Amino acid sequence: MKRNYKIGSLFCLVLLMFYGTNGISQLDLPRGSQMATVSQRIGITDISIVYSRPAVKEREIWGKLVPYGMNNLGFGTAKESPWRAGANENTIIKFTDDVKIEGKPLSAGKYGLHMIVNENNTATIIFSNNYEAWGSYFYEPSEDALRVDVDTKDRSHMEELTYLFTEAKKNSVVASLNWEKKQIPFSIEVDVTDIVLADIRHKLQNFPGFSRQTWEQAANFSLNNGGDLDEALGWINAAIEGQFFSQKNFNNLSVKSRILTNQGKTAEAEAVMDEALGLATILEVHGYGRQLIAQGKKEKALEVFKMNAKKHKGLWPVDYGMARGYSAMGQYKSALKHLKIAANRAPDKINKDAIAANIIKLENGTDIN
Repeated sequence: MKRNYKIGSLFCLVLLMFYGTNGISQLDLPRGSQMATVSQRIGITDISIVYSRPAVKEREIWGKLVPYGMNNLGFGTAKESPWRAGANENTIIKFTDDVKIEGKPLSAGKYGLHMIVNENNTATIIFSNNYEAWGSYFYEPSEDALRVDVDTKDRSHMEELTYLFTEAKKNSVVASLNWEKKQIPFSIEVDVTDIVLADIRHKLQNFPGFSRQTWEQAANFSLNNGGDLDEALGWINAAIEGQFFSQKNFNNLSVKSRILTNQGKTAEAEAVMDEALGLATILEVHGYGRQLIAQGKKEKALEVFKMNAKKHKGLWPVDYGMARGYSAMGQYKSALKHLKIAANRAPDKINKDAIAANIIKLENGTDIN
């Protein structure tokens, strides 16, 4: 059902717009409905909403102050308008990268955010390419970039209209308008891996590409996030063999070994990892041994801990490592022997306390890993 906005505030708004455009008053004065900005980053994509916040003030909101359906607002060029999803100027939502709204694609950019609120606990959310018009008085359907239908939800009373970002995950977030006792949510998905990899490719061609660490980080991200393994291998080889900064170290060689392993090149991966261990510090070897235990490679882990102990005799981390290796194998007596040696050599209270707690575990027949 269509209804007219016969509200005194609309007349005041029209007068304000008229006088403002004629230069009579452009003062920056406090507003009744204050402006606000809310933002959220997903991956490297920034999402922001700029809006004005009216208060309930004991008014009837849904179906009254905000009429249901499309309406003739009595001003502007639009014959039928949605709600501006806020107060004063257009509510604006911005995405720095392409996204999906409720599973539907929407390009990066700024959009006017409008809503059609229905009586049956549903709403249509409109993303308009026209984000500069005042409110929705000049709404034009042909300027829609996207429309999505959502279910509204009941909520506890929210006096001032508020946009929230909730349920933030690695690749998605839920944005919602919250006012009075109604919530209007919509999901936003971001293809984080593709966006980050595209950004990496661009940056490797510019100043960041002149740093060895950048190529290492690029390869490691691609490896851990489902990127192209051939591309990742090229990036890590650039860090290891690059013309300007070639340098082999445990970090870049271990990344290369993991890429080769994922490519099924097991023998080559093992050879590269052996080379990496030859360049590793005592703590890097210790950390690698713990990774092997986490992967279920207990025998290989003990081998690595023994190699570390031989290379760094008398230093406390090697006995801690030996204890973890033997514990993983279920040889608690040998593990306890090395852990007690580590307890006497540990340099600080934090490590001493951790070792003491693990000694109790071993004495009770419990794996310390």
